Amino acid sequence: MIQIDGLTRAFHGVPAVSGVSFTVGAGEIHGLCGHNGAGKSTVVKMLTGQLTPDSGRIVIGDEPVELRSRQAAQRAGVALVDQELSVVPALTVGENMLLGDIHAPLVNRRRAAYAHCRRVLDDMGLEGIDPDQPLSTLSIGEQQLIEIAKALSQRARLVILDEPTATLTDVESASVFAAIRRVAATGCSIIFVSHRLAEVLELCHSVTVLRDGRKIATTPTADLTVDALIVQMLGEPPFRLAAARKPDHDLAHALRISGLRVPGRLRDFSLTANAGRIYALAGQLGSGASDVLRAVAGLHPTAIGTVELHDRPVPVRDPVAAARHGVAFLSNDRKSEGLFLDRSVGWNLTATRLPFFARAGVLQPRRELVIARALAERSGLPEHRLGDPVAALSGGNQQKAFVGRCLGRDDVFALLLDEPTRGVDIGGRAAIHQLLRRAADAGLVVLFASTELDELLELGDVIVTMRDGQIVNRYDGDVDVDGVLLMRDMTRGIA
Repeated sequence: MIQIDGLTRAFHGVPAVSGVSFTVGAGEIHGLCGHNGAGKSTVVKMLTGQLTPDSGRIVIGDEPVELRSRQAAQRAGVALVDQELSVVPALTVGENMLLGDIHAPLVNRRRAAYAHCRRVLDDMGLEGIDPDQPLSTLSIGEQQLIEIAKALSQRARLVILDEPTATLTDVESASVFAAIRRVAATGCSIIFVSHRLAEVLELCHSVTVLRDGRKIATTPTADLTVDALIVQMLGEPPFRLAAARKPDHDLAHALRISGLRVPGRLRDFSLTANAGRIYALAGQLGSGASDVLRAVAGLHPTAIGTVELHDRPVPVRDPVAAARHGVAFLSNDRKSEGLFLDRSVGWNLTATRLPFFARAGVLQPRRELVIARALAERSGLPEHRLGDPVAALSGGNQQKAFVGRCLGRDDVFALLLDEPTRGVDIGGRAAIHQLLRRAADAGLVVLFASTELDELLELGDVIVTMRDGQIVNRYDGDVDVDGVLLMRDMTRGIA
């Protein structure tokens, strides 16, 4: 059904995908795996018209196609179910299924359209869901099923599922798997992208592994184990965790987290962390690692549990109170939850410390500039860029500004970071790691979540692996651990 032949794509001269080729048969469920940065997202974007290949070709049926837009991909029969839900809760199920469908008539014929939606839902075994039902009444798992139904309603011949179960429970995932198998039984081809390797082996007929932008192998899943798949993804040389740094401070047990829960996302998480050490939460999307950070920062309104920082209780559902107690949180999305993109670099560095350069409620620009210059020097940012919009900086320098905002403060005792180097190149990543090490050296508790194996092993003094909202294992610095072991914990689950 689908032939991918020699796809290549580079960004600014740096190859992201090089000569990737594989085929997907009619009715086949084909896994696409690889560590973060392996090239999976670039391949998916080329198949869905979001990126144009520099070379190579895509053949659907017997016809080579040029997919230069999402609309062109949809006309060719390619549909994408992204890991982020794109449904609109305020609309009905039927309205969501018709949203964005290029085949929908200019004049909406509701009865005929809803009859088509009803047939698609029935084919997926969703007889209990009414097209007239508000989407907001459905569970997250059911909404994910509607995303798949939406793709099928667009007459798709190839459906690409990008991490469709990342935020689902086991029961909801089982429903999604049953729906995927029904879809494949109709002859539709499926590409299944997932970090959950056990799911890949359970669901898929074969799996293609990418590493560093190149295809490593395409193998029938019957011939694979989780360990063999991990070796294909990571290669032979293991990464080793260096011996733990001993805290230079007398601030033992600075942060205590006990029985932390977020309904449906996190179960009974407990951790005692010392100042002067860096703690890494290792987990894929939906593992609960990000939820730990957001709950400690007061950003989960349904969180339950106990958090203490230097023997002072920190409310778990009040972000303002958490900040006042010395908790600084950096989101994994610096553009929408961190930086003020239209404001200057200096303004972003000083945005959370206005009282430090204000008198009687009036800001003192000269004092603000002094503080901004000091933070820029500490963060490795060029002083002559302080007046530039932060949006004009590279991704690495934007992240430096985000991290730098929390540095050099007497009122910050715990620094929480979600994916601290997401979207940052190698040079910027090394600089940010150095900033975090210096923060730990200054006596802060540094706790970060990451899906990047290299980052976890390079930066973490203590690594806590997570899956399905629970801790799987804990590795201190005096224990040898490598990427294969971490990946097994993060994907196989709790024994």
